Amino acid sequence: MSAEEIAQKLWNLCNVLRDDGVTYHQYLNELTYILFLKLSEVRKFDQEIPAEYRWEKFKSIKDNKELYDTYRELLATISAKTDNATIKEIYTNASSMLRKPVNLRTLVTAIDGIDWFEDTEKDQIATIYEELLEKNANEKKSGAGQYFTPRPLINVMVDLLVPKIGERWNDPAAGTFGFMIAADHYLKEKTDSYFALTEKERRFQKYEAFTGCELVQDAHRLALMNAKLHGIESPIALADTLSQEGEAFKNYDGVLANPPFGTKKGGERPTRTDLTFLSSNKQLNFLQHIYRSLKKDGKARAAVVLPDNVLFEDGDGLRIRRDLMDKCNLHTILRLPTGIFYAAGVKTNVLFFTRGKTETGNTKNVWVYDMRTNAPSFGKRTPFTRAAFADFVKAYTGGISIDDVKDNWQGAIDEAKRAEIAKQDNRWQAFNREAIAAKGDSLDIGLIADSSLSNAEDLGDPIDIAKEAMSELQAINKELEDLIKELS
Repeated sequence: MSAEEIAQKLWNLCNVLRDDGVTYHQYLNELTYILFLKLSEVRKFDQEIPAEYRWEKFKSIKDNKELYDTYRELLATISAKTDNATIKEIYTNASSMLRKPVNLRTLVTAIDGIDWFEDTEKDQIATIYEELLEKNANEKKSGAGQYFTPRPLINVMVDLLVPKIGERWNDPAAGTFGFMIAADHYLKEKTDSYFALTEKERRFQKYEAFTGCELVQDAHRLALMNAKLHGIESPIALADTLSQEGEAFKNYDGVLANPPFGTKKGGERPTRTDLTFLSSNKQLNFLQHIYRSLKKDGKARAAVVLPDNVLFEDGDGLRIRRDLMDKCNLHTILRLPTGIFYAAGVKTNVLFFTRGKTETGNTKNVWVYDMRTNAPSFGKRTPFTRAAFADFVKAYTGGISIDDVKDNWQGAIDEAKRAEIAKQDNRWQAFNREAIAAKGDSLDIGLIADSSLSNAEDLGDPIDIAKEAMSELQAINKELEDLIKELS
């Protein structure tokens, strides 16, 4: 049975629990508690689980009521009975949504019935969990999409930043820890799963290289389990990066992030004392935190997903963009296609930048790639895969293909090679710092002419246009509802 088939089988069990009033998102949390016990046995770290709660003993309880009582006791006491910091955190404040002992039995029996040992390689176990996280993110009613960035986008961002052994990486809005896990996987592929390293280097990669911070406890719990299953045990803080706790997150070699969209509740500003420009806009504060958290060595780099408003917002937005272009070399902006995140109407970008050694004048040219205009609409009929980034990767690297980027790309930005690609691809444009200043330091640039607007014969079927307009209106309405909730 493949990893995808096992994930689907586990996901389908949620239907059994509907009469217990369990939602998809609640189910994934519930599954995390139980699945972790089984996978601790498969991955052979079950000695870190208190003896009375280890899978072999837990599943052997015959009476449904006794099993249910033991499970509830486990959730309440396991954090106090284990010395493992990750397990303590996973089960902190854990509680069950299950009300019927027979439904717990159904989950335990189904999980134990999967042939994890013979048919599933170790790295597939983590893949199964990632499949479950993705299914949860795609269940829009659960609201879980905010914790999940599409894997093709994550992988391309990691490949282009070229992580190195011994570097410290961070995600200040960690979600389920997808960026850091992808960076870890990138380096494992290059070092024979770290077997080519010294013992000291292996310990650093496992316990220090990849860190994060997550505000939402459910997402934090999923991140801890996801990291543990991938062999990562570095700190993932349960905290607000934009509070004073975030002031300690600094001196990183790299940052990868997709910060949450929206504003602080009631328009309040963050409680940080080290940020020059404090805004009620969370994305602007996260951007400022990220470039200030990088080492000032001319090598530390970041790739960050941000919505369009960050590129043109006045006031704090203008000041933060100027500060970013002074302190960093903002060398690339990728204008992403719409519809790839859980909120289909949100238009997003990836900003790639490198922290300079000085505080001013580090950005000379900003290259912009337009993946949005006259692009396919991604969905079930047109899946969003790594192949969608092929032309962008070639432009970014100056000619290296998406298939070769992991082996042949060292991360150096070559302006001349980029200019050669620009002659062949009109989606790829450069704007010097002076031209951007002349536009009032707006970075809402680089979108090519939309042929559907200039050619009347290509306008399309009126019913399709109406449906698209309705979809955008619904997305706008959703954003307004979220804003009203925040302001309330």
